[in-house]
Amino acid sequence: MHPEFYRIKRLPPYVFAEVNAMKAQARAAGEDIIDLGMGNPDQPTPKHIIDKLCEAAANPRAHRYSMSRGIPGLRKALAAYYARRFNVELDPETECIVTLGSKEGLANLAQAITSPGDVVLAPNPSYPIHAFGFIIAGGSVRHIPARPGPEFLEALERGVQHSVPKPMAVLLNFPSNPTAYVADLDFYGQVVDFCRFHKIWILSDLAYAEIYFGDEPPPSVLQVPGARDICIEFTSLSKTYNMPGWRIGFAAGNRHLIGALTRIKSYLDYGAFTPIQVAATAALNGPQDCVDEIRTLYRNRRDVLIEGLAQAGWDVPSPPATMFAWAPIPKPFEHLGSLAFSKLLMAEAKVAVSPGVGFGEHGDDHVRIALVENRHRIRQAVRNIKAFMASAGASVTADEPSSGAA
Repeated sequence: MHPEFYRIKRLPPYVFAEVNAMKAQARAAGEDIIDLGMGNPDQPTPKHIIDKLCEAAANPRAHRYSMSRGIPGLRKALAAYYARRFNVELDPETECIVTLGSKEGLANLAQAITSPGDVVLAPNPSYPIHAFGFIIAGGSVRHIPARPGPEFLEALERGVQHSVPKPMAVLLNFPSNPTAYVADLDFYGQVVDFCRFHKIWILSDLAYAEIYFGDEPPPSVLQVPGARDICIEFTSLSKTYNMPGWRIGFAAGNRHLIGALTRIKSYLDYGAFTPIQVAATAALNGPQDCVDEIRTLYRNRRDVLIEGLAQAGWDVPSPPATMFAWAPIPKPFEHLGSLAFSKLLMAEAKVAVSPGVGFGEHGDDHVRIALVENRHRIRQAVRNIKAFMASAGASVTADEPSSGAA
């Protein structure tokens, strides 16, 4: 018996699986693969957060069922974060909820608000759950550009004019994964005005709010007057505090959307382990110098990678935020597409990256490079890539990398 399950049939093959299988096979053969593929922070969680986890875990009462929508102290800590970071006042009772990471929150919200055939506008390329959360829920996705600007706004207009039924929601993700694009408040204001007029929900993924490298921190769409009438925003502690495996995130904003997510989650889970929530509260309320250190670490890694790749003849835009570089495939290899190029890079340079097609067909001319190895390993990756490109006749410079880049 080989059943064809309806929701599974709507999902494409997981393209990352091919690269992961190749990586596992190479490592099993004893090869040293430098893994810049998955956005998985490699540094430890700050000590004061772990200490609070251990302290809370020592309390026997903390091992009982928790609260699906999050313990009150953590929801208050999220509201306090929004107040000091964005000058946005939230009601912890009705406008905040704790999720098992932003990914789970987005997927469950999609289940809560999507009717069969509903149309959602989602960027392409984009983090897969932005589109597939709604496809799994029975909706349809219309793609819009990933870059903020006039083309994005024009695509919103076309989406309203040419979609039947009219779109019920639009996904925003700035700073974005995988492209590292950032948006400003003027852009958010235009999107909010458009969506309020057309009665379209805004679902914002702000997971990389604190991983930025310029002087201006990324804004929240909730800073726009009237945004809370139509908007919910997801954040996460995964990247900000090196807590990816802890699976703790949040949603904030429109109370109707928060209520819908709260209700569906009440059927699905009992919330994160209470000591994790207590430690997350300590993360948000405690000293933030660790966040500055994490941001500096990624900035330094970014600079080593971008400068080194330029020396190797591969011009990659320097990302202004996130822990990723969105790298156009070098011209001599453009015809391969991102999956074949990723495999070639692993086979010849021993460097693993994520094929851009895994984030949507409009990403197939790029690969995503994650800053998840230390600078020494990144320099090694750059040396390997330079040697590979030179041997393939693709290098545009014969100069040796400077000591700061290789």
